[in-house]
Amino acid sequence: MSTDTGPHPARYPGAPAGQPTLETWQEAPHNRWAFANLAEMLPVATVSRRWPATPAEATVCLDAIARRVDALEDRLERTHTDALLVLRGAEVAAEYYRPGFAPDQRHLLMSVSKSLCSTVVGALVGAGRIDPSAAITEYVPELTGSVYDGPTVQHALDMEIAIDYSEDYVDPESEVQTHDRAAGWRPAKPGDPADDYAFLATLRGNGSVGEFQYCSANTDVLAWIVERVTGSRYAEALSEHLWSKIDADRDATITVDSTGFGFANAAISCTARDLARVGRVILDGGMAPGGRVVPEEWARSVLAGGSTEAMTYAGFTGEFPNGSYTRQWWCTGNERGNVSGIGIHGQNLWIDPPTDSVIVKLSSWPEPLSDELDALQNALLLDISRALD
Repeated sequence: MSTDTGPHPARYPGAPAGQPTLETWQEAPHNRWAFANLAEMLPVATVSRRWPATPAEATVCLDAIARRVDALEDRLERTHTDALLVLRGAEVAAEYYRPGFAPDQRHLLMSVSKSLCSTVVGALVGAGRIDPSAAITEYVPELTGSVYDGPTVQHALDMEIAIDYSEDYVDPESEVQTHDRAAGWRPAKPGDPADDYAFLATLRGNGSVGEFQYCSANTDVLAWIVERVTGSRYAEALSEHLWSKIDADRDATITVDSTGFGFANAAISCTARDLARVGRVILDGGMAPGGRVVPEEWARSVLAGGSTEAMTYAGFTGEFPNGSYTRQWWCTGNERGNVSGIGIHGQNLWIDPPTDSVIVKLSSWPEPLSDELDALQNALLLDISRALD
């Protein structure tokens, strides 16, 4: 574990915690950092290297699968698709980008970000720096007295902790909206926790383990553990242990709270092609162009799926009766062994082992969750997988 004795790393390396601020960023010594990293201090607009910056027409390269998937483009439109990419082995088999969205444009991943966080945790497990069977508070004693006082790292990875946390995205009184406010995603209300770290320490519940409960806070706890054992900000650890190894075309981004803590459960943005490269890490037994990312056993465990007894969420088992959840991945348990990172508003990182393929679908559904769109999207992903047989 890190010898860092503070509650979390300083927001900016080499600077006191909490600096620079809007009041001090133009002053020495803070301007040395701020002048080179202004996008982390202030909202910025992109001056695109292309003109026009976004294509007026859709980018459609679907010939390889279009004849074998009924009404493909219509189904892409009906499910509000921004980008679709099919990566078979190392080759792009098909791509689609809606009008106004470019192939090299980053897109918010929502909770697919959770699968990336778990991959960083897996890298640190492989390096012997995180023990999944250890208590969470062994790494983050600041969570003593919270619902996380007792459960293990593996319980957080598998979402098997009973927490008083409503994941109702449209309820202003839900814990997930309070979580958003602490992370800077919504305007703060009086009495809100000052930041994400403070929010996580407020969570309570009976703390029983062994039954699936989807809770975004678990992922941020994992990111806090990552920070503690590396002594780095989560964004830096994500770069070191994953992004720098996959031969990404572009930098990814992640939103941060007032302390600089990355909103690990939802806030990564990247291109479709780069997200597909993360899926390849799992298909390729933990390897990437830049070397090993996670142990082979970690990758195999993701593809094998988790406990079907623990999975009691009818919204998933209704479509995938043998479904499970492990290491922040949804495992269908179907005959193809499909595994997926899933985010609200229609984000999906879909792995199809029989065809050695990864399918990325980035969307902008009108509502966070939709049974109708979910069924349409799952059917489309399965049809594309079968078209590759």
